[in-house]
Amino acid sequence: MATDSTLTLSTDSSGVITQLRRFICGLHGHDSLLHFGDGRVSLLCSSCGHETPGWDVKGTPARQTVRSERRVMQMPFVGERRVA
Repeated sequence: MATDSTLTLSTDSSGVITQLRRFICGLHGHDSLLHFGDGRVSLLCSSCGHETPGWDVKGTPARQTVRSERRVMQMPFVGERRVA
């Protein structure tokens, strides 16, 4: 019976510690680190475990459109120099 109460106490204290970590992160901000996994990149807080939705990196790459029309701008030359 002592083992049941010890197990319950450790589980409850674990939840309190998690809530405390989240509260502290709420005050000063998350300690975000890059997290890579399953074709995704996200930010993961090293203190409380909060994870952002992230970005999907295993999808097809975006198409790059190349403009066939080039814009060229020419600056006029100065005919004479003025000295003050």
